[in-house]
Amino acid sequence: MPRFPIHMPQLGESMAEATVREILITSGDTVSADQNIFEVETDKAMMEVTTPCSGEISEIVAEVGTSYAVGSPLAYIEATEEEASKAGLVKPDETPEQTAESGAGSEEEGVHFKVDDENMIDTSTPSEEDHSVKPTVGGTLPVPIRSSVYLSPRMRHRMEELGLNSADLAGLPGSGAGGRVTVEDFEKFISELEEHRMTDASPMRIAVADSMRRSWTRPLATVTVPIIMDEVLAHRKSLDPKPGVTLYAMRALAIALSENTAVAGRLIGNRIVHPNAIDIGFAVEVDDGVLVPVIRDVEQKSLEQLQAPYEELVRNGQDRKLAPETTGGGIATVTNVGPFGITDASPIPLPEQNLVLGLMAGRKTPIWDPEQNEFLPKVESNFILSFDHRILDGGAAGRLLQRIGQLLQNPFEL
Repeated sequence: MPRFPIHMPQLGESMAEATVREILITSGDTVSADQNIFEVETDKAMMEVTTPCSGEISEIVAEVGTSYAVGSPLAYIEATEEEASKAGLVKPDETPEQTAESGAGSEEEGVHFKVDDENMIDTSTPSEEDHSVKPTVGGTLPVPIRSSVYLSPRMRHRMEELGLNSADLAGLPGSGAGGRVTVEDFEKFISELEEHRMTDASPMRIAVADSMRRSWTRPLATVTVPIIMDEVLAHRKSLDPKPGVTLYAMRALAIALSENTAVAGRLIGNRIVHPNAIDIGFAVEVDDGVLVPVIRDVEQKSLEQLQAPYEELVRNGQDRKLAPETTGGGIATVTNVGPFGITDASPIPLPEQNLVLGLMAGRKTPIWDPEQNEFLPKVESNFILSFDHRILDGGAAGRLLQRIGQLLQNPFEL
């Protein structure tokens, strides 16, 4: 029987590569169509690679812990002509042998960050022949950022060889004129790294770092407004099941943004681009990072309608099983750090968003009640809004938070 390559599939719209985390089959195994054979990790989720058809696994070329670009061969399967045709593995004008031959490639094809184990960091002088680390360009790799500090072309070339950018050199003192970091400073820095314990950063950690670097290229500002949460807590207590406090904040934010979409817009050139939909994301903590699933059209759905999809997204996010259509495209994010006891923070909005709303831990606070003419204990939580200062100023940001606070005082209307 002819054999066919099983390629790394395009598991997400923005996916460029994925890291193999577990191999679920061995050579010689008989498999059925759509059987899970690899578990891979992208920058957003854990996903499975399945077989295109039934047959026998003749060879496995993928290695655990190695990243492969979309389209790279991971394994080979022997299948009958009938099974291969059903799966679309054979083109109408080709024989199975021609298809299998054209799909064969080197084990190294598409490998990202393939590093020689005996020489993890190359400390030799630059040369065209000796490059231990060969990074490739892909959607999940860090985007190089130009530093405000001058770096010579030779220095930039050397950094590109190692897959580094200027942010990786933060805090490195330079011995050159005006404190410039020289190639000699850089090589000494790289050499000294070998004296430290090092571990590989996960794809998610790299993606988060890249996202934060891109976010920080904008002028960001933060404002804080304390909001009384007693009404929300009382309303939540009366329901079964109980909605998360994050969901109340998402709903209030969506209503406030629908009343003035410009504050969630993006400045492109000399125009503000308003969002077409009020899609709100929320942060879900996972191992070594944060995922941001998105609920669509939040302003059009009641709190009750949002609860089931919200809880499902939380579970899927924690399991790293988010579907591609449930991520990306949001106009703002809500992050609740209150459970960690945090009372003050400066959240950073995603690069493609203008706003992030942070919920802090609630605390009992004496609040003056003019009707009873006395201080009463209330649960107060700081709501912190970080935003792109090119779009929003402090006054507008404060009014947005005040509006959110007003809406939260009537939770039964959310």
